[in-house]
Amino acid sequence: MKKQNLPVILLSLLVLLLLLGLFLKNDLNNFIAEKMRQSAGTEVILSGEQWVDSLFNYTKNEENFEFTLLQFRSNGCTICKQMEPVLEAIKNAPEIKVNVVELNVMNPNSQNMMKYFGISAVPTQLVLNKEGVELFRNYGFIAASDLKLKFQ
Repeated sequence: MKKQNLPVILLSLLVLLLLLGLFLKNDLNNFIAEKMRQSAGTEVILSGEQWVDSLFNYTKNEENFEFTLLQFRSNGCTICKQMEPVLEAIKNAPEIKVNVVELNVMNPNSQNMMKYFGISAVPTQLVLNKEGVELFRNYGFIAASDLKLKFQ
């Protein structure tokens, strides 16, 4: 009798763990991101700060943007492909001035930025304000309408 119940118990535990992972995925990604940032060396942090300040601090460099949308992506990522029309919609939205920048995680030049921002999954979208400070972070797909709300 016990051997007959074992598959049901194991399946139930597996489903429970999957549901728990689904509900806690953002917390888990945030935890991993924080650990990645903590493990980044001083050189990575300083170069990341300089990079963000030089390119995305629009109060200093006088670019005509209010926000930056950074997306970390990968070439083989299906959800990254689904995000392409969303990024186009944000880029072409007349009501907001957003600099949309995509960084490919497979590019060696993007590795330090991944460490600096603590990117643990793709796609990850970051919204930076006019001074280059992170306001919002999303893992996975997000609709253009939901993303536009983050710029208000």
